[in-house]
Amino acid sequence: MEGTLNLYHIFHTVAQTGNISLAAKELYISQPAVSKSISRLEELLHTTLFYRSSRGVSLTAEGSLLAGQLRKAFDSISYGEEQLRKINELGIGQITIGVSTTLCKYVLLPYLKRFTQENPHIRVSIACQPTMETVRCLQNGSIDIGLIGDVSDKKELLFHPVMEIQDEFVTTARYLQNLSTRLGVTQKQLYEDNHALIFQNGMFLMLNEENISRKYIDSYLTDKKISISQTIEISTMDLLIEFARIDMGIACVIGNFVKKDLESGTLIRLPLAAPVPGRKIGFARRIQNDYSISVRKFCAIQDRMEL
Repeated sequence: MEGTLNLYHIFHTVAQTGNISLAAKELYISQPAVSKSISRLEELLHTTLFYRSSRGVSLTAEGSLLAGQLRKAFDSISYGEEQLRKINELGIGQITIGVSTTLCKYVLLPYLKRFTQENPHIRVSIACQPTMETVRCLQNGSIDIGLIGDVSDKKELLFHPVMEIQDEFVTTARYLQNLSTRLGVTQKQLYEDNHALIFQNGMFLMLNEENISRKYIDSYLTDKKISISQTIEISTMDLLIEFARIDMGIACVIGNFVKKDLESGTLIRLPLAAPVPGRKIGFARRIQNDYSISVRKFCAIQDRMEL
């Protein structure tokens, strides 16, 4: 194939110049070598490619057909070389990141900001999806990087933790006041026996059951033998927070993401005798040796940044 490609290159140059002598100069080879190569290609293809005359050469119908196809092929090669040059000079590339809506808003954005500032020519695609879907996409190679919670199923994945999060139950003082009024008890009584009255009678705002954060909390509640009587399932963390702010109930949220609300008193924690164990959030990627330049640059960013 290598020898045939060289013959095609010589033929293409002769077809472009219309002259064997000019083609020889452009190719830095002798005229006899050019003529011999053309004859060899005609033998291989069993057809005449050029008409020869004292004034030069001209393409036959078959030669014209081949020249048209080779022009497209060599143009494609030139285009590919140009794109590679731009990639090397400008850092052009692309990267696909899988992340949940919540982690995208509260954790990923600072990394994206730094990454795009330093690599403006790399196209970033974001796949907003549940964590377990991100894990599956990483394992089958359909995305490059995932921002996920630390999960047990990390087969074939490298996990780089960047922060620890704390799940908490939060609500408003008004909601607890209203609940104590409905139950005819004092707020002090609400907090007795590890908030048994609250868990039995309060309205709890929870993520959907298939959500990995919900599964984590359900496991904690089962382990501590805590039973919740009333729940409203909500699809996103942001809505949980908003509903808690308007006195709809007690929301199970990631405490890191409501710091300002807790500091201002807009929301208050429901203190638990045994706090929910913290868990790690981090970037994951498939274990392999041939990471793209874009992935390596993103990994360099995450190594430098601290949240």
